[in-house]
Amino acid sequence: MSNFFILGEHDLTLAEIRTILADNKKLKLADKAVDAIVNCRKFLDEHIQSSEAPIYGINTGFGSLYSRNISKADLEQLQANLVMSHACGTGPEIDKRIVKIMLLLKIQSLAYGHSGVQLATVERLLDFYNEDILPIIYESGSLGASGDLAPLAHLSLPLLGKGEVFFQGEKITGENLLAKKKWEPIHLKAKEGLALLNGTQFMNAFGVHAVLAGEDILNWANTIGALSLDAFDGRPEPFDHKIHMIRNQDGQKIVAEKILELLNGSEIIKQSKVHVQDPYSFRCIPQVHGASYDAIKYVTSIVSKELAGVTDNPNIFPEEGEIISGGNFHGQPLALSLDFLAIALAELGSISERRTYQLISGSRGLPDFLVMNPGLNSGLMIPQYSAASLVSQSKQLCTPASVDSIVSSNGQEDHVSMGANAATKLYKVVENTYQIIAIELINGSQALKFRRPLKTSSHLEELIRNFRQQVPLIEEDRVLHEDIVKAVHFIKTHRA
Repeated sequence: MSNFFILGEHDLTLAEIRTILADNKKLKLADKAVDAIVNCRKFLDEHIQSSEAPIYGINTGFGSLYSRNISKADLEQLQANLVMSHACGTGPEIDKRIVKIMLLLKIQSLAYGHSGVQLATVERLLDFYNEDILPIIYESGSLGASGDLAPLAHLSLPLLGKGEVFFQGEKITGENLLAKKKWEPIHLKAKEGLALLNGTQFMNAFGVHAVLAGEDILNWANTIGALSLDAFDGRPEPFDHKIHMIRNQDGQKIVAEKILELLNGSEIIKQSKVHVQDPYSFRCIPQVHGASYDAIKYVTSIVSKELAGVTDNPNIFPEEGEIISGGNFHGQPLALSLDFLAIALAELGSISERRTYQLISGSRGLPDFLVMNPGLNSGLMIPQYSAASLVSQSKQLCTPASVDSIVSSNGQEDHVSMGANAATKLYKVVENTYQIIAIELINGSQALKFRRPLKTSSHLEELIRNFRQQVPLIEEDRVLHEDIVKAVHFIKTHRA
């Protein structure tokens, strides 16, 4: 099997990105994409030579400086100045995995041939991706409106021999990178800086990461929720398909069916129940998880469309002989969606923490804090504190970024999406939710010990056997931070 993925033959899908990242595939441009890039650049060069008409960002200034005409002799310097002046990122460095996705998305967008870049520029970005040369990019600085200007400027600086990259285990300057690789800096031609900086690749890289993680988190939330339900000696009736058919919510029906499938063959779920009803955190798993399922599905559709889009400005249409300035760089579709996804994932964490709380509450014949020798041992008292803290933080992070807008560029950019802030907040919610459901897994698997000799389903018994190889049963107090770290790693590296 080839370790290369060919970009530009068709629209990129999320499933393909999952495979590219999981298999560490390298990238190549399809012949179709090469032709589109070359033809677009040729059309733009010919147009610049034959016309003196002002074209935004090509022979004019940027933002509110659009009325300043730039001479042909200064067009290349204009683009280099754009990249340097816009590299104003602040805050922590973003995760290298997100940078890798940004490179992939930027190459994909440029490969459509509506951006006017040189083939050499795209090929250098391919070199960055294939050789794990990852520009240093900072968390803050983008308004998510004229594209992700500051983050994409930092992505582009090393093309010019500036900025910093992470390469072969160390952080080096762009200048040192070019020296190591014996590369000449890219000399940006007219429009290229704008093509690199205008775009939603910062926002959408976080979006890609979050929807892929969200699918995994939902699967784990269902599996761990089923395990906790059995460990709590919960009732199966709330998952009967007849209940969900008469409400007719897609996600709800799918989750209810999945929970019953996960518990098929369980001795515990079949035994007679003393209690008439379960708390909502168990009884309403289909309704709550199902709503998150529907939200993830919706956001996935938006992110997928953005993968197949060109989001810089102006856009070039060689076949029609037109260069059109518009607003495809505006991040509003992503901003609203990423805020929505944060809420959906935070709710999976919120209901998970409530199940953890019920498991340690001393109910249904389970000991307080699921401890073998109470008093001397505190057992699983404090992991619930940690989960509650994470849930609270996620709630705070769910305040939508997309309802805010601050005017910039002397009023020219008078409505911005704040989608980049939505993206970085979402990233933290994703990580919080992984930790919350990992804590539930520790508690659910521990509680099941007290249901022996009865067994849960064969699927869940196998899950616990695998989990016990990483996180042993808690028989006496130990440093539970290490258990939580191992549980998170287990969830991130295993299928639910």
